[in-house]
Formats: sequence, structure tokens, C-alpha cells
Amino acid sequence: MVSNYNTAIALFSAVLVLQFLATPTVTELVQEQPQILKYHNGQLLKGRITVNLIWYGSFTPIQRSIIVDFINSLSLTSSSLPSASSWWRTTEKYKGGSSALVLGKQFLHPTYTLGKNLKGKDLLALASKFNELSSITIVLTAKDVAVEGFCMNRCGTHGSTRPVNGKPKSAYIWVGNSETQCPGQCAWPFHQPLYGPQTPPLVAPNGDVGVDGIIINLATLLAGTVTNPFNNGYFQGPATAPLEAVTACTGSFGSGSYPGYPGRVITDKVTGASFNAHGANGRRFLLPAMWDPQTQACRTLV
Repeated sequence: MVSNYNTAIALFSAVLVLQFLATPTVTELVQEQPQILKYHNGQLLKGRITVNLIWYGSFTPIQRSIIVDFINSLSLTSSSLPSASSWWRTTEKYKGGSSALVLGKQFLHPTYTLGKNLKGKDLLALASKFNELSSITIVLTAKDVAVEGFCMNRCGTHGSTRPVNGKPKSAYIWVGNSETQCPGQCAWPFHQPLYGPQTPPLVAPNGDVGVDGIIINLATLLAGTVTNPFNNGYFQGPATAPLEAVTACTGSFGSGSYPGYPGRVITDKVTGASFNAHGANGRRFLLPAMWDPQTQACRTLV
């Protein structure tokens, strides 16, 4: 099972091009149908969820700390608003209550034992290292690792491992560092977009275009995983290409967003960095809009 993050990226790129070909009329805007994610009666990941990390390739200690701080931020009550945890609490509005992410094991894989060109089966093999109930295994690939389909139509994906030797199937996520591979596609809005209006890129809040891009994609996939872990939870469209909690809102980070423009976000007056969420250890993040089941609309933090 693969998340429609692939399709959403391709769709977003197409929308950027199409906006130059036709300007919608007022009538067309009024008739635009709202996104409605239907619940398909399947299992969701709720309660305490252990998050295991597999670092494939070379990541610096600072890069790892940024991503770990992000994951911890989702369950941390922050005194500074808007916060990453307030963004994550939108998932509580989906059936079943809260999903509390707790950092579990970390496995460093710096020697590229599977090579630097990975296929889907390699990601599955890495993710299968941890087959645990109520867990998510996140495989993160370094900037010099090519992954099948990476940059062509996807920046990351989520799926599930197969039950093996009595071990249950469990959810996994893969996200790649796009610093040197298609940053205009997978690290936007911190890099010039691959298509559409060439607006100036935003300044990455943690000073690392690749890792801050990972945060956006990881946030997208975490929300999709807890609300549609096994392809029978919340989504819109066909099960083989579903729009999920965040991919239904692709390209929106603040109010007033439209294709090619991420919306109004917060800018640090000293560094010029753009963000919309405070997190652990003074971190700041830029998090995408998430579909809110109560309002049946995409919700941004600012």
C-alpha cells in the first residue's frame, strides 16, 4: 500500500502549470467542491504509538536532532503558539481519539549495505527490522541515496510490512533527503519550484533545506499513516491513489495560499526564516495544512 503523496506532488506541479493557461471565473470558484475524506471503516493508529527511526546513509548529528525534535514536538505541550503539537491534535478529530507518538529505537545505517540505489523491496526490508504492534518505522535516506521513483513522482511514501513468523504487520514511512535531488519538487517552498511561478523561496527555519523539506514530507506522511495506515481508513478517491489528511491540502502552509504561493506564515525578523509552528528545544517548523473532519476543510496553523 502506497500513500498518494506521489500523486499529490504530481498534481500540485500540474496545477502550477495550469494556472497560467486559464484564469478561473468567479462562478467556477463558487462551484468548487470541498474536500471530504470518507472513513472506510478500517483500523486507525490511535493511543500510544512507538516511532522507530532507521537512518540509511550519512546524516549529521544536527540533522538527526532536528528530526528527533520534530517527532517529540508532536506530543509536547508547548507554551509558544502556534505549536507542532497543536497541529498534530487535528488528528484527534478523526475517529478513535488521540495518537501519541513516542520515540522508540534508532538504527544508524551509515555503510550503505544495500547500496545507494534502493528499490521498494529494499525499503520494505529496512522497515521490517521492527515489526511491532502500535508502531511506525520511519526509513530516512540520505541526500546521496537514490530511491526508485524518487523525484519522478514522489518525495516519500507510507505502507505496511507483511506479517512474518507470527509478527504482525506494521506501518512504515520512507522519506528521502532532497537537498541535491529535486529540491524544487520535494523541498518547496524552501527552494525554487520545479514548475510554475518562480517566487523567491522561503528561508528554511532550521537552516537546512534538505532536512526542513524532510520535515514537511514526514509531517504529511505521519498524518496519513495514523489516519489511513492500511488503506482502509480516511481518504478520498480510489484506494490505490487516495487523497489523505494532508495530501488533500497540498501546497498550503498559511492563510491565503494558492498554487505556487504557500500562504502567509511567520517570518523571523533577525534570520528571515519562515515557520508556522514552535517545537521542542526552541525548534521551529513549517507544517502543511491538514484536513479537519469537524469543519471538512483544510486547516492551517496561521
